[in-house]
This record gives sequence, structure tokens and C-alpha cells, in this order.
Amino acid sequence: MNIARLVKQARRGDKEALLQLIIAKKDEYYRLALTYTGNEHDAMDTMEEMIVSVYDNIEKLRDAEAFYSWSKTILVNNCRALTRKKQKVVLVDEWEEINTHASTINPYTNSEHQMDIQMLLEQSNDQQKEAIQLKYFHDFDNQTIAKITNVSIGTVKSRIFQGLKKLRKYYGGDGNE
Repeated sequence: MNIARLVKQARRGDKEALLQLIIAKKDEYYRLALTYTGNEHDAMDTMEEMIVSVYDNIEKLRDAEAFYSWSKTILVNNCRALTRKKQKVVLVDEWEEINTHASTINPYTNSEHQMDIQMLLEQSNDQQKEAIQLKYFHDFDNQTIAKITNVSIGTVKSRIFQGLKKLRKYYGGDGNE
């Protein structure tokens, strides 16, 4: 797939070209949105909003090769906006039900040892949690994480390091694992 050619066509209003770009990474978009929103409905909603934003603003994209990092940044911003907007409180009884349901959908809550990764991640602050999820759940490099979160690479590295340090302390690891 020639990303630059498809972006150029999309800039001229070719919806099919834009659709090809989006569909090529639809699973990555979904997993990213699910990480931020925590449920499939909100993940799908934010993806739809991202597609509309990308379509409306594609002429603003300077580097066609940066299409995917640019569109993922838009998706993350949509997810953050939705999360801020919802500000919902989940009762402990509801959390068990949501967590049970999410474990069948969200690949990050299933593991060989049935470890609740989300609970572990709650030990770190929001910025550390976000950086760790982007790094290890989505396999983004530090440069991409820096672009998505709008911070320096050094800050990304620090957030990951400090977050993992907290996780090791909470989980009882000695750092030599």
C-alpha cells in the first residue's frame, strides 16, 4: 500500500482512498481506543469521530507518511475528550460485572496467570499508565508516544520508568525479573 498516494487521493476528496488507509489499521485503532475508553461502544464512537476529523482535516496533514501517527493522535484526543466528558463513577458491584464482561473483549485483561493488569496499572498515575499502555500494549516507540501525548521523549522515558518502578514495588518484584 502506498500511503503517500492514498493520502494525496484522500486530500482530493477520494473517500475510498481514505477508507483504505483506515481499514488497513482498523484493529490498531480499535485496540488503542479500547485502551483509553475501556469499552467497545465508546471505542467505536471515538473511532467514528476520528474518521470524520481525519476526513475534515486531511489537507492540514503536512507529511503524508505521518498519516497513521497523526490519525492516532486524533483518536487519542477524541478518547480523552470522551473520558473527560463522561466522568462517570462506577460502583464496586458494577466494576466486577464490567471487568468480567471486558475480559472477554479486552485482550489486556486476559493473561496466562489471570493477573489483573488494569488493577496493577492503577498504582501509577494517569500519565505513567498511558505511556506504559502505549509502549507495551500497542508497541509504539518513544517518539510516537511523545507525539501522541504531546511531551518530550525524555518525559515519555521517565513516565515509563517511574510507572514500571511503581508496578514492581506494588507487585513485589525486585527489578531483576
